[in-house]
Amino acid sequence: MLLLDICTMNPVMWALLGGIVVGNVFTLPEKWSKWVGMASTTLLEYSIVMMAFGINYSNFGKAGWLPFLGIVIIVLLVLWISFHLSKKFNCPSSTGVLVGFGTAICGSSAIAALAPSLKNQEKEDVAIAMAVVNLLGAIGMLAIPFALLDMHWLNEKIGFFVGASLHSVGNVAGAGYAISEDAGNAAIAIKMARVAMLTPGLIFIKFLINRGENISLKEQLKLPKYLVAFVLITIIASFIQIPKEVLTITKFAGEAFLTVAMAAIGLKVSFMKLLNSGQRGIKFGVVIFAIQLALVTMWLVISYR
Repeated sequence: MLLLDICTMNPVMWALLGGIVVGNVFTLPEKWSKWVGMASTTLLEYSIVMMAFGINYSNFGKAGWLPFLGIVIIVLLVLWISFHLSKKFNCPSSTGVLVGFGTAICGSSAIAALAPSLKNQEKEDVAIAMAVVNLLGAIGMLAIPFALLDMHWLNEKIGFFVGASLHSVGNVAGAGYAISEDAGNAAIAIKMARVAMLTPGLIFIKFLINRGENISLKEQLKLPKYLVAFVLITIIASFIQIPKEVLTITKFAGEAFLTVAMAAIGLKVSFMKLLNSGQRGIKFGVVIFAIQLALVTMWLVISYR
């Protein structure tokens, strides 16, 4: 099953891996540098703006107020813990923050949303973070259903655990529906509410990053243009019914932009740097995932007595 999951890995990861291989095997012409640089930054920002059309805050209502409260608390705690813990793990550059953000919210998409706004990051940071969350998400998707089958929990409880803990929507769907259709539906509802935390999460993590600098609160919370557009679109999309045809186009465009951007990022990644830094990234990812699982379990103990 792990081999099957690797073979059906999303095109974004294939593009990233393909770019890494090509960039390390071949020397690209210097005249391509400008276009590769633009693809790895501008297209990445465009992909995030396109992603905003699919985020709807009404998902919080579908989850219910108690699960919603749990999602908010768990996401913010994981972001806060990962931000402070990354320094103790000596994670390279911004790897720890990216891994924590991807773990807390929605995997690769969350990493892609945060990456362009981080200062002093290496291209390896994005590659490591995406590799870590995809690897741990795949392992969790396979292991969690086996762990939960013997728990004899209600579908609602299983849905919260799966939806609040696994990294990507695909991981949640795979694990939830492997248990039952009702558990899968409940898990997806929770996960969609968690995805809606992307905007508040971006603002919160940017605040944590800028907090130590001698700048005003207004400047600390100032967002890049692509994130401002992202926030505005998510708010509009939550109150106005976006036609399905528009959502189909924006989803396709977002995935296409992100795939090309990841390939361009891969072209700039040094394989040796990736190997040297990746071990710390994986260790950090395991710790953050374990903390998230513990927080989800604690919330279930408190709220499902």
